[in-house]
Amino acid sequence: MRVVVVTKPETDYARSVEIFLNDFKRQTGKEVEILDPDSLAGGTFCQSYDIVEYPTIIALSNDGQVQNSWRGTALPTISEVSYYVSQD
Repeated sequence: MRVVVVTKPETDYARSVEIFLNDFKRQTGKEVEILDPDSLAGGTFCQSYDIVEYPTIIALSNDGQVQNSWRGTALPTISEVSYYVSQD
């Protein structure tokens, strides 16, 4: 499984995303991938998965199928995301 956080730095929600990611790493010992939608790779990723709202957390299966996604500033719980990070 692959979990990706698509977020823009230096926005009004950037601090809450940073806190979520730090708490996630502290509680699970795992990190998730972070993409900036304004980067080349991030733009391509967002176009592929039709992501237009930030922040977005998306869980993908090994073959790229969307398993779950959370959009907007109402971030999911750490346990919701950790389920997908621990699935390999």
